Amino acid sequence: MFKCLRRFATKIYDSSDAAVEDLSSGSTILISGFGLCGVPENLLRAIHKKRLNDLKVFTNTSGTNQFGPGMLIKDHQVSAIHTSYLGGNDELERQYLNGEIELDLIPQGSLAERFRAGAVGISAFYTHTGAGSLVEEGGFPMKFARGGKTVEKYSVPRETKIYGGEKFLLEKAITGDYGIIKAWKADTMGNLVYRKTARNFNPDIAGAAKVTIAEVEEIVPAGSLNPDDIHTPGILVKRLVKGEYFDKPIERLALNRGAGIQLPGTPEQIRKREIIAKRAAKEVKDGMFVNLGIGMPTLVPNYVSKDVRIILHGENGLLGIGPYPREGEQDADLINAGKETITMISGASVFSSSLSFTMVRGNHLDLTILGGLQVSQNGDLANWIVPGKMIKGMGGAMDLVGSHSKCIVCMEHTAKGSPKVLPKCTLPVTTKSVVRLLVTDLAVFEFRKDTGMTLIEIHESTDLETVKKSTTAKFHISSDLKPMQQ
Repeated sequence: MFKCLRRFATKIYDSSDAAVEDLSSGSTILISGFGLCGVPENLLRAIHKKRLNDLKVFTNTSGTNQFGPGMLIKDHQVSAIHTSYLGGNDELERQYLNGEIELDLIPQGSLAERFRAGAVGISAFYTHTGAGSLVEEGGFPMKFARGGKTVEKYSVPRETKIYGGEKFLLEKAITGDYGIIKAWKADTMGNLVYRKTARNFNPDIAGAAKVTIAEVEEIVPAGSLNPDDIHTPGILVKRLVKGEYFDKPIERLALNRGAGIQLPGTPEQIRKREIIAKRAAKEVKDGMFVNLGIGMPTLVPNYVSKDVRIILHGENGLLGIGPYPREGEQDADLINAGKETITMISGASVFSSSLSFTMVRGNHLDLTILGGLQVSQNGDLANWIVPGKMIKGMGGAMDLVGSHSKCIVCMEHTAKGSPKVLPKCTLPVTTKSVVRLLVTDLAVFEFRKDTGMTLIEIHESTDLETVKKSTTAKFHISSDLKPMQQ
């Protein structure tokens, strides 16, 4: 027994610098975290200090210039990044559009499952996520020439198969040279315990690389952890280090200050958003499991009737999202998919990103509410990219709309006077024929099998003629046209 424990003790490194000492330029690195939550910050600082270059990075979000993978990107240490969402990393967006870095955008659920597949030895799998989009069709400009005027590399089409009348895409497992992850506690055998939503992609990456390196806040003797509480067994961890210090910054501090609902924007924007959120809330029924996209959809729970109890799902690994915390009660390890600080309701549960998308792709949600850039008369949705201008990524949207939950889209009817409800989306679509209900500041449209896009409600501040002028899509007018519910 003594010799056995001595062997496992060799996993423990004295410093983050020592743990990444052999990592070299050109390496492929898998990096955990969701926004700034659950990020292996000490290991990233140690890698940054090595001044390596030509790194290939797989990660969910790119962080900021000062934190997360963004610190490597800022100093041009990364030549290619594979991610689901750029978030607020303007420098990564600038480098991509100027031809300084290669960008591969991956649906968030597919990314999590590709990590997990790499860890468990599954070489590839089929998923419905991304069908009908550039993920399937290829043609996304992954790498521009310097200056951004010409494209050097496009994404290639996915192999597809039809199962049960639906199209599925082949996704390949992700493996790499090093996987760097963050846990809360570890024992000397390398068994890991995560804390709250800081779990996210960490257990999915563990074991997917040749060398998994875990940084933790505390290391305890073997036997100190309850075996039932261990999330990642030590066999998947090659190196272990106690982090030197933890900043644990909060990307979006959201607090309950007792002042009621505080909507962002100009008075006119606030008016429109309130109209949309109030109407969408009417679709939420008691007992539903609901996923809310970032932005306007997060306002919807504020207008749900008090006698309606719902369970909110966050794709970052939480079921049972509660209200914003009060001042002083915020927790950097507890955020929603919009990276905002939150609380948890009684009966909440936390889990890995791959399990979170099991709930999505397995059709266990009742309702999905998303924002939109454009919606077509066929129910196609575009909400993840404006080529050459806004390159944020799809995040979990493609996975969510690819499920069979009811999809409601909330968006303003026009943008600077230009219609957003169109005969055909002019922006790259997220998924085709997926919208079941469209709620705008002017009207509500239902997408029906018999009459297609059907106008069912009009807001009291407008009239049918205005709706027609603001909508280039062809739509049917319900014989039971009503004022918008509020």
